[in-house]
Amino acid sequence: MSLRLYDTRSRTKRIFEPLVDGEVGIYVCGITPYSPSHIGHARQALAFDIIVRWLRHSGFKVNHITNFTDIDDKIIAIANEEKIDFLEVANRNIDDYFEVMSLMNVLPADAYPRVTETIPEIISMIDKLISNGNAYQSSDGVYFDIDSAPEKYGQLTGQTLEMVQEGAGGRVTETGSGKKNHRDFALWKSAKENEPSWDSPWGKGRPGWHIECSAMSLEYLGEKFDIHGGGSDLIFPHHEAEIFQSECCLNHEPVVQYWIHNGMINVDGEKMSKSLGNFWTIRDAISKVHPLELRYCLINAPYRQPVEFNDVMLEDSSNHYQRLISTYGQGLSLCDKGSWKDSDFLDSVNINFSNGMNDDFNTRVAIVEVQSVVKYLKEQIENDNIKEISASVSWLSDFAGGILGLLPDDEIILKEIEKNNQAKSAVADLVNDLLNQRKIARDSKNWDRADQIRNELNEMGVIVEDSPSGPIWRLE
Repeated sequence: MSLRLYDTRSRTKRIFEPLVDGEVGIYVCGITPYSPSHIGHARQALAFDIIVRWLRHSGFKVNHITNFTDIDDKIIAIANEEKIDFLEVANRNIDDYFEVMSLMNVLPADAYPRVTETIPEIISMIDKLISNGNAYQSSDGVYFDIDSAPEKYGQLTGQTLEMVQEGAGGRVTETGSGKKNHRDFALWKSAKENEPSWDSPWGKGRPGWHIECSAMSLEYLGEKFDIHGGGSDLIFPHHEAEIFQSECCLNHEPVVQYWIHNGMINVDGEKMSKSLGNFWTIRDAISKVHPLELRYCLINAPYRQPVEFNDVMLEDSSNHYQRLISTYGQGLSLCDKGSWKDSDFLDSVNINFSNGMNDDFNTRVAIVEVQSVVKYLKEQIENDNIKEISASVSWLSDFAGGILGLLPDDEIILKEIEKNNQAKSAVADLVNDLLNQRKIARDSKNWDRADQIRNELNEMGVIVEDSPSGPIWRLE
C-alpha cells in the first residue's frame, strides 16, 4: 500500500510523491519559548516524531527542520518584568523543551533554526517582497499587501478574500495602524522602547511572526520542499501568510507540496488554556505518569484527531503501557530476539500495522496491533513457545520501539526487571498468602473481604490482574 497523507491545502488524502526520489524535506513550526513546554507541544512533537520515524522506516532520507521563535511579544514582556535579557527567557524554556522531549523519546530534528539567527535572511526576503510589489513600508514598519495577491487568500481554509470581505458586512473600515488593508500583516515591526531590535533598510525593528518561518524553511530546505507541518491552530493566519510570502517572493507555486496539521488537546471536553485553569505542562503530566506513558497516551489517536486529555485517560494509558513493558521485558529475559518474518501471526500483524501507518500515519491502528502482539506474547510465554516469544519480542522492538518510540533501551528494561524481581522475591510469600486468602473469600462470595485484601495489596504497591489461569501480580 502506497503512503497516503492528508493535505490540508487540497483537503484530500494524497499519495505521497516526494520532489526528489527517496528524499523528504519537512519543516515543522516549533515553539515560542516564553514558558515551559505544555502537552500541546508534546502532542505536536510526538505526531511529527512518528511521521519522521515512519518515513525513515519506509526508506526515505529525511531532513527534518523544527524552528524556535525566540523573539516574541510574550518573551519580551516576561524579560522586562524579570529585568533580564529576552534570550535568557527563551533559552531556559528551550532547555526545558529539549529535556522533556528527550524524556518522551522524541528524536532530535536535523536542525533547530532560531529567528534571532536568521535576521539577514528575513530582511532579504522582505526586501524582495517590496521589490516585487507585494509589500510596502509604512509609519510603523513593513506590511504584506494582501490586495497584491488576492487569489492566494484562503488556500488552507477554503475562504476567498471576497467571502471574508462580504462576511464583514462592510464593518471593517479602519486599519488601526499604518496598514492599507485591515488584513495586511506585519513583515517588519518598527522598534519600540524597551524592545530588542535590529538594523534594517526600514530602520531599527524586528520581524513579524509569519515572515520568520517562511525565511527559515526556505533557508534550510530550498525554494521547494515536501512537507510543512504544525498544529491546526496555525492554519490561519500563520500558514496562510506563509503561502502568501513564500510564493510571492519566489514567483512560483506551490512552494510546499503537502501541508500537514495535528489536532489540538482538549482537557475534560474543553480546549486547554491557562484562562480556563485546565492547563498542563509536560512536567505536570510526567509528575503523575512515566514520560513514555504520556507518549502512549498522546499517540493513541490519529494525529489529526483532537485528543481528550484527562486523569482517566492517563490511567488507562499507564495500564496499557505497563502491560506492554512487563510482557516485553519478560519475553526479553527469556530469550534472544529472532526473526518475526517467519511467523504467520506476526506477518499478518505487520501488514495491518503498515497499512494503518500508510493511511495517513494512523497510530491508533498501530497501537491496536501492538496490543494484539502483547496479548499473543503473553500466551506464548505461558506455553513456553521460545520461537514465537523470540519473534514477538523482535517485532515489538522494531515497531512498538523503533516506530512508535514506546520502548526504552533493552538494557534499561532488563535492569528494571532484575530490580523488580528482587523486590517481588522479598514480598512474594506475603503476596501469595494474601492472594490465597482472596481466592478463598471470592470462592465463598465474601466480596467485602476480597475487596479488603485487594486494597491491602494496592497499599503495598501490588497490582493484581485476574486472568483465566489465575491472578497475575506486579509491583508498581
